Amino acid sequence: MTTALVPGAADALLFDLGRVVIDYDLRRTLKAWAVELGSDPHALMGSLAQNDTFHRYETGHVTDAEFFAAVRTALGLQLDDDQLREGWNAIFIGEMPGIAPLLDRAARQLPLYALSNTNAAHIAHFSEHYAELLIHFRQMFLSSRIGMRKPHGETYDYVVEAIGIAPGRIVFFDDLAENVEAARERGLHAVQVRSSDDIARTLDQLGL
Repeated sequence: MTTALVPGAADALLFDLGRVVIDYDLRRTLKAWAVELGSDPHALMGSLAQNDTFHRYETGHVTDAEFFAAVRTALGLQLDDDQLREGWNAIFIGEMPGIAPLLDRAARQLPLYALSNTNAAHIAHFSEHYAELLIHFRQMFLSSRIGMRKPHGETYDYVVEAIGIAPGRIVFFDDLAENVEAARERGLHAVQVRSSDDIARTLDQLGL
């Protein structure tokens, strides 16, 4: 049983990156690849999940070249790796509105960490383009580097152990309900983020 979100209830904050810290839109990638957007883009990209290619890419078991080869096959593209990488990274829109001052505010009082399902190409991109924003994080647990991803329970256990703080003293922010529920099952406080307002309210509750 975790304690209530009240002032002094947290010793660390853990943030997902996508749609919590950095905004993205899959349609931007498909448009960059000149893929027809008439169908549901998420359903279209779901074809990449065959043989777990995408999940294996996000856990570091598939290289960029192998992933882009799978993309070419799944979507029938004739683009080379550099063109696919450029389109793949076009997914990023920018900082989530209002997140920068919230991270700065929180980091003045508690250590901040990140836990994100991501891949090598995206890491290279956002590490360069969002360095000023990401400097707030003491450590980033990125799925393709740690070899595990959300919402698997062992992922949260690994991160909690690495941080060295009891799960009930960690507040986790994620945009996906399944990741929030999985974190709660592992004893963390978890807040589903629909906008930066959800983070601001939580910081207020924690007295930060």
